[in-house]
Amino acid sequence: MPVITYFIYVTAVLLCIYLLLINLYFFWFSKLKPFHPPADIKPATRFSIIIPARNEAVNIETCIRSIQRNNYLQNLFEIIVVDDFSTDSTPDIVENIAKEFLNIKLIKLDGLINQNINSYKKRAIEIAIAQSSFEWIITTDADCILPTQLLALYDAFIQSHETVFVAAPVMFNCDNSFLSVFQCLDFISLQGITAASVSAGFHTMCNGANLAYSKNVFYEVGGFKNADHIASGDDMLLMHKIKIKYPSSIGYLFNQNAIVTTAPMPDWKSFFNQRIRWASKATSYKDKRIFIVLLLVYLTNLFLCILFVLGFFYLKAFYFLLVFVLTKALFELPFMYRVAKFYSLQKIMIWFVLMQPFHIAYTIISGWLGKFGTYKWKGRKVK
Repeated sequence: MPVITYFIYVTAVLLCIYLLLINLYFFWFSKLKPFHPPADIKPATRFSIIIPARNEAVNIETCIRSIQRNNYLQNLFEIIVVDDFSTDSTPDIVENIAKEFLNIKLIKLDGLINQNINSYKKRAIEIAIAQSSFEWIITTDADCILPTQLLALYDAFIQSHETVFVAAPVMFNCDNSFLSVFQCLDFISLQGITAASVSAGFHTMCNGANLAYSKNVFYEVGGFKNADHIASGDDMLLMHKIKIKYPSSIGYLFNQNAIVTTAPMPDWKSFFNQRIRWASKATSYKDKRIFIVLLLVYLTNLFLCILFVLGFFYLKAFYFLLVFVLTKALFELPFMYRVAKFYSLQKIMIWFVLMQPFHIAYTIISGWLGKFGTYKWKGRKVK
């Protein structure tokens, strides 16, 4: 069999399996029903909201005030900001806001830990949980804005379901620039897969910018033990540990009023550093189904890229590449549009097909560097 024919056959097989998976995600996502709180429910859950922050002077006040604007009793939640060796005015800003509200606490890592660890964020969350007052933990990021109904929705969901871990939606703000649209499309695809897979119980995904879990269960599973050497994974790796012990107690808060928003990365360098950080934990999942899915996605895109290179020498490869990429886009489109509609981002879908070549290249680069490269995050070089 000629080499070119071999690559075409392998690519076709990988693509067919990948498209079957996308159709499954579309089916599972379509079956999701928005969560509506019971009308007679009364606030009862107490939350400790943890925000790790490093050099977030630009964002931290907006984040904290968005939480304080929640229509939830202030005596039922506290905000714990963990300052991660900031060199700007982040801790000063938090201390000033804390003068207005009694439910804000600032913890400084400086003096509590050394600076020779690989996962500052996990350590920050662990320290905050140890000093927290309430039974449910919510984590978010310092550059996020929380919707005003989020705490009430979490409370109602927890009271209505037998759950110990709740994932919830996150989205990027989109300013219509090429980079912003690219990130939004990529991110809502991940969020759609997250919602679909958690709902179906197929595998578990979440985002640390918007999730909640029982403090007791955090300690039951050993917290971040055996994962604290990995810079990322304060969300999904913990989720997998909890699912092993409580397989039927993982929930997804599917409600548009629960969407936490954050800004996309401002430039390509920051974007790739973020995605490499996310990809770096791929081989650490104990649930091998998610690794198999990630490997399938990577290999499908890799073989499409190989066909692109072969297209310079064999016109046949280029023709098949066009057919495969267009087929991929057309099969993904219904799923992506359904997810975009949930996030009210239908307008950016006009760019979806045009973004395909860029997304294929980005998947290969970030996946490779996530496994074999290093990256910088918050001014630190991470292995």
